[in-house]
Amino acid sequence: MNNATYFTTKDIALIAVFSALYATLNLTLGPISVTLLGIPIIHDFAAYFPLLLVTWATAKFGTATLVATTGSIITLILGAPAVMIAFAATAPLLDALMLISHHKLNPTKRNIATTILATSTSAYTTGAIIGTIFLYKSPLWTLTFWSGTHLIGALITTAITLPIISILHMANQG
Repeated sequence: MNNATYFTTKDIALIAVFSALYATLNLTLGPISVTLLGIPIIHDFAAYFPLLLVTWATAKFGTATLVATTGSIITLILGAPAVMIAFAATAPLLDALMLISHHKLNPTKRNIATTILATSTSAYTTGAIIGTIFLYKSPLWTLTFWSGTHLIGALITTAITLPIISILHMANQG
């Protein structure tokens, strides 16, 4: 009888830690972003930074989805706006696109490109969901301005997160 499980105890612990980080960042940085800037750029960082870190730490399909879902449930319980549902809804897209690099975020051109593609696509889709379902805006405004701001947020997130992961990767090798 094979008792092997997909998620190890370490994976579950990492999912829990990054879910807490996800919730904390979204409850603090999310409101600041929208209040100060009127756009969600910092909110995207709050969402995708922990997702990319847990993907790097575990290199397993499903961890980003579990972190986004768990973290979003926590934020909703603590009073965050319903838009958090959109971030959780698009996390499986991020997870699926990260399959291209086998959920590896080591510093190779292919993995960097995959990470940028996955994060940007997921964030753009999040913007589309929020703009149409929660903000009741026109498709043109949603697909250009609102999703565009989420796309910028994703690019900023990858520009910050990938160097951090590269440093962590080198430290892990050393």
